[in-house]
Amino acid sequence: MLKALTVLLAFQTAGELLHLWWLAAIPGPVLGLLLLLGWCTWQRGVPGYLDHTAQVFSSNLGILFVPVAVGVVVFLPALWPVAGPLMLVLVGSVLATLVAVAWVLNTLAHRVEREDEQP
Repeated sequence: MLKALTVLLAFQTAGELLHLWWLAAIPGPVLGLLLLLGWCTWQRGVPGYLDHTAQVFSSNLGILFVPVAVGVVVFLPALWPVAGPLMLVLVGSVLATLVAVAWVLNTLAHRVEREDEQP
C-alpha cells in the first residue's frame, strides 16, 4: 500500500507542478489524474498494488462527504440567497457527469466486445 500511495502522491505532485508552471487553468489534481490515466494506459492496465489501494479508497469514499455536509449546514444562511442557481448548477453537473460516464462505459464496452471477437 505504501508503494501505491507513493505513486499516487507522485502523480498528484506532477499535476500540481504542471498546474503551477504551465496549465494554470486546469487544477493540479485533475492534471495528476490525467497523467495517472496515461501511465495506466501505457502500462496496459492498472497494476495490482494500485488497484488494491484504489478499492480501499473507494470503499471509504463516503467519509469524504462529511466535511462538505457540515460546511453546508454551518453556512446555510449564507447559501440560502443563491439556493436556486446553486441547485441548477448541481443538477446540471450531475446530469453532465451521468452522460459522460454512460458514454465512456458504452465506448469501453464496445472495445471489450471487439477484443473478445478477435481470434
